Amino acid sequence: MKQTISVIGAGGKMGSRITDNLRNLPYTLNLCENADAAAKRVGDKGLNVSAAADVVPGSDFVIFAVPDARMAAVTREVVPLMRKGAVAILLDPAAAHNGEVALRKDCAFVVTHPCHPPLFGEQDSAEARKDFFDSIKAKQDIVVAIHQGSDADYAAAEKVCREMFAPVVKAHRITVEQMAILEPAAAEVVGAAAATLIREAMDQAVAMGVPPEAARSFMLGHTQIPLAIVFGEIGSPFSDAAKIAVKIGFEKAVNPAWKDVFKPEVIRSTINRVLHPEAEKQPGRTLRITCSLRPSRVRKAPHRRLILENSCPWEYARNHGPGQHPRPAEAQPIEL
Repeated sequence: MKQTISVIGAGGKMGSRITDNLRNLPYTLNLCENADAAAKRVGDKGLNVSAAADVVPGSDFVIFAVPDARMAAVTREVVPLMRKGAVAILLDPAAAHNGEVALRKDCAFVVTHPCHPPLFGEQDSAEARKDFFDSIKAKQDIVVAIHQGSDADYAAAEKVCREMFAPVVKAHRITVEQMAILEPAAAEVVGAAAATLIREAMDQAVAMGVPPEAARSFMLGHTQIPLAIVFGEIGSPFSDAAKIAVKIGFEKAVNPAWKDVFKPEVIRSTINRVLHPEAEKQPGRTLRITCSLRPSRVRKAPHRRLILENSCPWEYARNHGPGQHPRPAEAQPIEL
């Protein structure tokens, strides 16, 4: 008997890609989308949009292709509609890791995410080699974690995950916690920031008079070589001069405490900011300082960091929203 899959958010970027991969497979596929523009994209493919309330109760799998910031609200609405024994598939670990997914004891919950086509990997065609992100043609691995459920639930979900992210070479079974270490901590907080720094270094070279085409060619070539060295793709080591340059780079361009981003509490805090981006749009953040001896001199530093000079015993709390932290009577708010 055909299994039934419902895709929540079928008209979004990931939802559209999943739909394209699943539509010709032997499933009954239901596409759910509330946003008008996204629903139109589904219709433009000659497909119909269904209401979640009508199709989720009869689904074997429910795929949540919705933004992280919407996951809590959407799962609160949709999960109660799921039938007993159904499997929910989430496309990112953030909400699951921080406990913001509505769960049910009689349903299974699986988290998956694509690894994306690797920088060093063989592809079957020139088109596949240019498929950097969506992996429509390019081969890639995926990671899959069981958040709640049995090994049988995992096996059934992995099959669907392989199909919706096809072509998949390998599915790596990990935990939700391990997936959160990979993203956001490793891949985004460190990896994407490093990539941004490389681009800004190129822009700085151009600003200092290097021709843009020469700067781009030089930087992309000189980015690939170090990556090939440090990831073991080639046997050549860094030259002695490059080793000195790398040492200087860590001294000048890398925060010595960068590994703090992998601390469990920092990962949780990072994910909380991802799930609640409205706090990032506030004009300023309030740090409340309580000092038991004498006021500390406070100055503002780049990147909104707070520096305390001649400080005494103190404690502070970030105010991410009204009412989260009661204000001590002696505290003085400092707008950054």
